[in-house]
Amino acid sequence: MDRKTIYFDHAATTPISSEVLEKMLPYLKGNFGNPSSIYFLGRESKKAIEEAREKVSKAINANPREIFFTGSGTEADNWAIKGVAYSNKDKGNHIITTSIEHHAVLHTCRYLESDGFEVTYLPVDENGLISPEDVLNAIRPNTILISVMFANNEIGTVQPIKEIGKIAKDKGVIFHTDAVQAVGNIPIDVNELNIDLLSLSAHKLYGPKGVGALYIKKGVKITSFIHGGAQERSRRASTENVAGIVGLGEAIKIATENIEENNKALLSLRDRTIEEVLKNIPFTRLNGDRNNRLPGNVNFSFEFIEGESLLLMLDMKGIAASSGSACTSGSLDPSHVLLAIGLPHEIAHGSLRITFGKDNSHDDVNILLNELPEIVGRLREMSPLYEKVKRGKQYV
Repeated sequence: MDRKTIYFDHAATTPISSEVLEKMLPYLKGNFGNPSSIYFLGRESKKAIEEAREKVSKAINANPREIFFTGSGTEADNWAIKGVAYSNKDKGNHIITTSIEHHAVLHTCRYLESDGFEVTYLPVDENGLISPEDVLNAIRPNTILISVMFANNEIGTVQPIKEIGKIAKDKGVIFHTDAVQAVGNIPIDVNELNIDLLSLSAHKLYGPKGVGALYIKKGVKITSFIHGGAQERSRRASTENVAGIVGLGEAIKIATENIEENNKALLSLRDRTIEEVLKNIPFTRLNGDRNNRLPGNVNFSFEFIEGESLLLMLDMKGIAASSGSACTSGSLDPSHVLLAIGLPHEIAHGSLRITFGKDNSHDDVNILLNELPEIVGRLREMSPLYEKVKRGKQYV
């Protein structure tokens, strides 16, 4: 990459850190053995996987035997939801989730609906928060699973996971959380929070793409998702991605050991950006809870503009950001998350997600704060609605 890019899209993916890459390299070259083999090269690979499993379990206070490696966070979500649904259908067919989940959860639930399961999609308030009372009231005698994301990937709102976990435990319902955005950003103790299943992904943690993990609490009834060999104690077939798993283990170790220090820096960037943008750009809304949000997440809606045009103009200035989830960037529809918190279509279309990472600085923010008002202003000059506002006419 020749040109200098200021990268503000860490919720979409992160670069592999040098420490993680260094740990991975031996398993991409010399230590290439299949972990299922009994000779030395195979045993070395198996040992590396178990060391990584230990690191992942320690990061969320689980037992290593409760950690199962997957090909992604999406696979972990699919396994958790479908696995519980099909293995517990003798007990019931009702699932509870929220309207702002990642599509890895929402589309999985839609699929299950086509196969006879019933799903309740709970609403959220204007800040994207789910009510624990709504969760409690939605539970039926045939409810077998509650799936609520730990923190939202678009607006950064952190959910009341502890309260929901207690409700699920008291009612005897399995509780899954998609913690892909939360792990490494928020301290997580699966026992304290009464979490039965937890999904995570390496590439949000300065680790490699193509590897994730699912925490399955001991005793949880869940079917296998991928069938074949006896890998992952016969619960997830496929020759293991040894280098990727090693990378995940090192990435989660580094991230969780430095949460407090990292968050202090991210909060400084986040809060300054929020304050300056809201002060200097009129007709701007902050999406998500002002304080109860991920430390590196900022999401704005700018009235009278299109988010795609904003992203392209920022890109011309060497600034990489997002208008929402990277998984839906090819869609022309407004964000389902922004619609769920009550934004009308035309305002939801003008969103900008900025997610900071460990290499961002206040100098980077200075450039953003200098360029953004001018770009928003130029785009608004093209809007007939904004022209009416400037003339003092009522905006409807």
